[in-house]
Amino acid sequence: MQKLLLASSSIYRQELLSRLKIPFGCFSPDIDEKPKNGESIEALVLRLSKEKAKAALNQYPDATCIGSDELAVLNNEVLGKPLTHENATQQLSAMSGQKVDFYTGICVLSTHPAFEDCRLVMTSVTFRKLSPSMIENYLQKEKPYQSAGSFKSETLGSALIEKFHGDDPTAMIGLPLITLCDMLEKVGMAVI
Repeated sequence: MQKLLLASSSIYRQELLSRLKIPFGCFSPDIDEKPKNGESIEALVLRLSKEKAKAALNQYPDATCIGSDELAVLNNEVLGKPLTHENATQQLSAMSGQKVDFYTGICVLSTHPAFEDCRLVMTSVTFRKLSPSMIENYLQKEKPYQSAGSFKSETLGSALIEKFHGDDPTAMIGLPLITLCDMLEKVGMAVI
């Protein structure tokens, strides 16, 4: 059976992929994630997903490699990883009562058989009105400083949501499983 490799060091993506009950390995890609001049958000997440999968495939040419990337966007502005408590507070305050779009790119690459499939999965989230104490409590409990937009839907972040719109709820965690199952079937690795 073809070896499956997840090009990610994210424990959340690893946990999601493990739900499919397919053996897989992990590879931490080291790529430059800076956007190129004039690159759209859609193009950026697709390129980064592909570059991650390609970095894994270069190291493991006999594997089927999965790359994924996600960006949160508020009013056409990309919300990166906050890294600090202060930045996270500012991001969540700006997101209060607002709709935030999550762009998740996913790419599956293989050389045997030759296969490339890169897709974009969109999710929109409307946040509740967030009081300063709600934001502070959330940050103290979650410490989401490495998460796009300071938001971790896989845990306590669901308490911040008023409305969710999307076809693949796992996309917000960073690995759209519904989409991935279709892609894996096409490369000859059916989940069921």
